[in-house]
Amino acid sequence: MIWNELIAEMTADGSAGRSDAPITGIEYDSRRVRPGAVFVAMKGGSTDGNRYVDKALAAGALGIVTDSAQTFDHLTVYQPGLPILHVEHGRRALAEASAAFFGHPERALAATGITGTNGKTTTAYLTEALLNAAARSTVLIGTIEYHVAGEVRPSIHTTPESRDVFELMAEGVSRGATELVTEVSSHALDQGRMIGIPFDVAVFTNLTRDHLDYHHTMENYFAAKRLLFDGTVYPAPRIAVLNAHDPHAEELAQAARKAGAEIRTYGIGKGDWRAASYRLTPSGATIELETPAGKACLSSRLAGEVNILNLLAAFTAAAARGVAFSHLAAAVPTLRPVPGRFQPVDGGQPFSVIVDYAHTDDALRNLTALARQMAAAAGGRVITLFGCGGDRDRTKRPKMGQAAGEGSDFVVATSDNPRSEDPAAILAEVEPGLQSTGIQYTVEVDRGAAIRLALQAAHPGDVVLLAGKGHEKEQILADRTVPFDDAEVALSILRDLGYGEGQ
Repeated sequence: MIWNELIAEMTADGSAGRSDAPITGIEYDSRRVRPGAVFVAMKGGSTDGNRYVDKALAAGALGIVTDSAQTFDHLTVYQPGLPILHVEHGRRALAEASAAFFGHPERALAATGITGTNGKTTTAYLTEALLNAAARSTVLIGTIEYHVAGEVRPSIHTTPESRDVFELMAEGVSRGATELVTEVSSHALDQGRMIGIPFDVAVFTNLTRDHLDYHHTMENYFAAKRLLFDGTVYPAPRIAVLNAHDPHAEELAQAARKAGAEIRTYGIGKGDWRAASYRLTPSGATIELETPAGKACLSSRLAGEVNILNLLAAFTAAAARGVAFSHLAAAVPTLRPVPGRFQPVDGGQPFSVIVDYAHTDDALRNLTALARQMAAAAGGRVITLFGCGGDRDRTKRPKMGQAAGEGSDFVVATSDNPRSEDPAAILAEVEPGLQSTGIQYTVEVDRGAAIRLALQAAHPGDVVLLAGKGHEKEQILADRTVPFDDAEVALSILRDLGYGEGQ
């Protein structure tokens, strides 16, 4: 592909220069530019790529796409003959350039996008697993990791920039993938990172308080989620799959229907695709499923009511992608829990230890409710360890304290990626919520020491929840990032406490 072929597929306000040299890549980070690449200089939330145009040119950039009229005018004067394109929307230009350069993989993949505060990761994993069980090859983009036609890669962002999404999609297509399953964050929707991907199916799991450090209000937060469904910025999906229990579902349904989408709802005791009844078991759940496509009794290895909802969302999404009901029902018993999502830690101890990513008050309530069911069956207590991330929405801190206190018998409040903030100051904002519940609790800034306290406090039959970090393998501090895995730390401490081999 050469310059004129690239810009022929892009929306522009002006252009200058030309080149017949082959383009070697599309980049938005000047540090990744190699000779022959086109650099897309765009304004972002924390920086402006136009500040790095000179670095990109020094690295051998063949041409520049810029969303700054000043940069365009400057380059046309001081870099005569340089291929330059002036665009209004930098991220749209990045998506258009990436789609063209990578050969339009979006035309070969049917996309399923999953958005919501909680449950995105589990629903995405389950949707992919159900598609795989029907012999569909997939690309998965999510919080924990990426999958490219069976190859597992570490995740960089929940929803990467469009350039990286198109590259992953193109690799998947080259390996025979036909489906894309991706988590879609509110940040990505608001910033236009999903431009250029026509979603066939869009799933909404729920909306609870989170990310107000970015969106500022719940109205803005919901408006960002709504973009996946209403056809105003992104094409409306063919089918919208909505959680019938969420109060925002009806508004989303109206908007999506108006934009031309078919609506399918799911829920427990309500919705088109529903669990008419269920029974939780020691190993998961038994679900009586009723849908327009058929009925079935499903045996699931996923624990808790919240995972029944996640499973219903995935089942409905996979059915919307044309997988036969009989294939889906047969695949459910084979589905495995997602890493860091209600992940058991077994060190031979006589009590349960669970690692979970719950990092909102709603997620903590769901988590402690499930733990309460488990503990009650064993005559035990619920011990919850959690923290709140630094440089994030401060208003949810007392709410999380209250949620943990209301659902637990004992709470250990600790650090969870404090980043640039003082961990003790974060915990001071958590404590009023804990105090309002009258629960017995302790505060320990060091997360490793806090996990030890929680495990030492456990008796036979208890359930210890290590909440907030889930699959994460590091702790982000003000001056450094250190390796930290809740599950590994817990296993090490359990060994120190005398559990494990020989017990």
